[in-house]
Amino acid sequence: MQKPSVPMLPKEEAERRAKDQGIQERFAELCVFRILLTHPSLAREVANTLTSLLFEDNVLDPRLRELLIMRIAWIRGSDYEWTQHWRVARGLDIPRADLLAVQNWNHASHLSDADRAVLQATDDCLDVGFIQPSTWDSIKVHLKTEAEQIELVIAIGNWMQFAQLLRSLNVPLEDGVRSWPPTGVGPHV
Repeated sequence: MQKPSVPMLPKEEAERRAKDQGIQERFAELCVFRILLTHPSLAREVANTLTSLLFEDNVLDPRLRELLIMRIAWIRGSDYEWTQHWRVARGLDIPRADLLAVQNWNHASHLSDADRAVLQATDDCLDVGFIQPSTWDSIKVHLKTEAEQIELVIAIGNWMQFAQLLRSLNVPLEDGVRSWPPTGVGPHV
């Protein structure tokens, strides 16, 4: 196991702090939260955003969300993010080929126009820090409501932040979890 930049809390302490902050127990079990819970109030805010984007108030199609997360993880070289969301995406029955296509999506003919619009928006943010006006034109064709459009922007920003914090804090994978599924080989970042 790689050594995190900030020590992880023991599971029991992370669970106690999570409970004190009203954070779902499933988060406290993750290595990332065992680190983030050293700052409990900040961990609570991070957990609230994740809960909203993943489980409660989300309006963005989960397939599109997972594709953008996988693209960010690949481009930023975030093994933890790729590995966690590979499992989430496969649990949503997103085909393996579609997940692997995010590595070089411009050459993947099987992705939908909505997939391509969201991946272009993601690349815009990765490359220049915001969604370009021409990309917005195609986003609005596929994401009809303002709520979906706003959630897209927040989702891209959230998982860009996560890729940065996961790599900066050197968050290790959970015990027994295989790196960079399905091949075990990540990008050369």
